[in-house]
Amino acid sequence: MPDPSLNPFGGLDLLSSSVVLLDENFAIRYMNSAAENLLAISSKTFVGCRLDSVVECPGALQDALENTFAQGWSYTGQSITFKRNDGVVLHLNCTVNPTDSPQARLLVELWPIDQQLKASREERQITDQLASRELIRNLAHEIKNPLGGIRGAAQLLEHELNNPGLREYTQVIIKEADRLQDLMKRLLSPHRPMQPGPVNIHEILERVRSLLTAEFPQTLSVRRDYDTSLPELVGDREQLIQAVLNIARNAAQAIKASLGGEPSVGQITLRTRVGRQVTLAKRRYRLALELQVIDNGPGIPDDIRERMFYPLVSGRQGGSGLGLTLAQSFVQQHQGTIECESRPGYTCFTIRMPLITG
Repeated sequence: MPDPSLNPFGGLDLLSSSVVLLDENFAIRYMNSAAENLLAISSKTFVGCRLDSVVECPGALQDALENTFAQGWSYTGQSITFKRNDGVVLHLNCTVNPTDSPQARLLVELWPIDQQLKASREERQITDQLASRELIRNLAHEIKNPLGGIRGAAQLLEHELNNPGLREYTQVIIKEADRLQDLMKRLLSPHRPMQPGPVNIHEILERVRSLLTAEFPQTLSVRRDYDTSLPELVGDREQLIQAVLNIARNAAQAIKASLGGEPSVGQITLRTRVGRQVTLAKRRYRLALELQVIDNGPGIPDDIRERMFYPLVSGRQGGSGLGLTLAQSFVQQHQGTIECESRPGYTCFTIRMPLITG
């Protein structure tokens, strides 16, 4: 913990919101860690520089700074657009308040709107999917018992038929009943309790990589892009393997289908990075794992993109629509989130999980 006598503003680093302190010339006197991350600048480098030389501020904010300093009025702005020096455009909510400190006369707080929208979207997805899974489970219960009766009746009928040619039809009934019963079993099977322990995420990804290359030897190249400085994390090894494998296998199957027998090779990239000061499911973590599965396949169809994590939703003919549902469930059990960005030729699934070691 920094000594407050050496840094009177050090306590601001504990805040999740971005805080910038300005003097009477609107020059930066201090920025907390969240502000440095948001604006992609170093406080040590830009202390003493005017705020408008660091980011492109809208006129309304410039007026608000002047009025707050001159009149002592507080200011709140919604959906203000900032442009960083690296060209990235930020959409933020902002407040400006006067302070009594001789070292800093204005306190500027910034909140990215995207984070608020993301948090709301995550909460809505979790609620919708819990309701969807409960509906599916109830429906599966209603279907399971009649299926057993249909299969049994087909077997009895097969034994009574004297014409062997007619048994082909009873076999169709039996096989389809078995297929549906297997699907019902997968929908109704209770989740195995987590068995957490220390795991190396790169060992998990290497296992996934070996399975993919064995299953798709002619149509797939799997590329590694690992941050080897990542520590071990606490998690369920089998669940994490299954979550990543489900995502990567979906990508590999989509790539193979898009090639249509042409002599070409698709590519999947497994990438790991460390995230800092990450908010997941309304909780903030100092460190988080960021794992990406990137492919150059055809992309996810627009009509299912918003529903792709729901049970029984699949963009592939013959798909069960359970792979992504299970992947999301396993990630959520690790207090993580999963997101997807997709367009033709590029699909990226990003898994973020708190990096809690020990």
